[in-house]
Amino acid sequence: MALIVTPIVIVGLGAFSPSADVWRQLWEGPLPEMLWTTVALLVLVGGGTIVLGTALAWLTTAFDFPGRRWFTWALMLPLAMPAYILGFVFLALFDFAGPVQTAMRSIFGTNVWFPDVTSVGGVAIVMSLSLYPYVYILARAAMREQAPATYEAARMLGDSRRAALLRVVLPMARPSLAAGSALVMMETLTDFATVQYFNVQTVSVGIYQVWRGMFDRETAVELAALVLLIALIVIGVERLLRGPARFHQRGAPRDIERVALFGWRKALAIGACWAVLGAAILVPIAQLLYWLLTSPAVVTDLSRGLEYLSNSLGLAVAAAIAAMFFALLAAGGARFSGRTLVRRAAHLVTVGYAVPGPVVAIGVLVMIGWVTSGAGSNPAGLVVASLTGLVYAYVVRFMALAYGSVDASLEKITPATVDAAHTLGANPSRVMRQVYFPMAGAGAAAGAVLVAIDVLKELPIVLLVRPFGFTTASVWVWELASESRWAAAAIPALLIVLTAMVPIAFYLRRERLSRGSAVALETRLTTAGRS
Repeated sequence: MALIVTPIVIVGLGAFSPSADVWRQLWEGPLPEMLWTTVALLVLVGGGTIVLGTALAWLTTAFDFPGRRWFTWALMLPLAMPAYILGFVFLALFDFAGPVQTAMRSIFGTNVWFPDVTSVGGVAIVMSLSLYPYVYILARAAMREQAPATYEAARMLGDSRRAALLRVVLPMARPSLAAGSALVMMETLTDFATVQYFNVQTVSVGIYQVWRGMFDRETAVELAALVLLIALIVIGVERLLRGPARFHQRGAPRDIERVALFGWRKALAIGACWAVLGAAILVPIAQLLYWLLTSPAVVTDLSRGLEYLSNSLGLAVAAAIAAMFFALLAAGGARFSGRTLVRRAAHLVTVGYAVPGPVVAIGVLVMIGWVTSGAGSNPAGLVVASLTGLVYAYVVRFMALAYGSVDASLEKITPATVDAAHTLGANPSRVMRQVYFPMAGAGAAAGAVLVAIDVLKELPIVLLVRPFGFTTASVWVWELASESRWAAAAIPALLIVLTAMVPIAFYLRRERLSRGSAVALETRLTTAGRS
């Protein structure tokens, strides 16, 4: 557990030993603008995802229209589309030289007005489309698990559907909406690739520029401490929005009685779902495929793309195995001991998921510096240390996914099962091997898949921690997109999206997920709020 929290503690200590000269230079330079754009982006993306995710959750839960069952899970697929891929496709389509503005100028003249897409507003649109599934999944789960009976009681007492939604459903879903929006804000705070496409400077961008451009460790650590402080404020606001109230629903989860839509309402509902899916994943994939098929030079990069994808998959597998190993130790040990203090201490391993990626990366880089300071300049040693540190950073960041999945599976083991094993003469280690670990297998597999997906898509940590010359698929996408080589970025972008979509589709293609998979997915989305 100490290993998991150490990088975060290192950065946190930076907040208690600030350098006046460093902060004076930052405040006289770009820091005020970075703070303003960071806060504006958090508000816009947080608000946008709440509106979009909640509206889609209510639409697919309370109404019936053709394709509703398919849309229910299809609207989760944008989880496979990282914002840094959606962002450069958005720019390629809507920037001044893109096909949309070019067509408008040819039709309406050269002076036709078009909003500036390289702005905070443009980034907010892209990130809202990429991150809304977090709020959508939690909002829909809350509407199914907590609201139906109370909603029906409100309807029987004379409330209209709209009044029941505003007075019953949304207040009861408030904890889930707050948790989802907090996670969205954490992901927004972590990002520094997408915002750079749009020439938007945030505090996370400053960390990367200071570390990679100036190699100034002290300033980078103090900027990371500022990001950590913003993250703690987000968590505090999320707790405040949850409020003291707790809501419970008896019986199995079920949907609110749906109302069939006809005429223009049916067309509007179907159109809204298709519009979101089209903007978030269908149009970007179509554009990537178009570049792939119409740019012959791109095909020559296929071998390089597969090489970089293999690097990504290697990191994903290593991080997933390591995370599951530590999760089994932490969750199994906490449950085996039976002590409240041990269980609470074990829960500390989830704290990394509530912390932005650059904060974890800077803490790990400081630790790598400590380890390699006495090793001289041996290149092989530095590479091994960097790759090990990269896997370690992933474990710290995504440990919550593995721990939550394993802990949820262990919850199913009844005390009678353990007592029976003890009665038959099994010692504690045998109970752990033959009872706890086998019964946690399904949850462990689900958690490993979730960790691997996030590692495959992750960009900030690998950009900061990777050894020189080591490239993954996500890094290659970022490098090509930063140079406006949109078509060249199509291969690695498609490889990332399609690879990430396979396990997501496997877990989400059915309306009624198995309980173990549902717990694993919901754990992924609620950890930030609980940590």
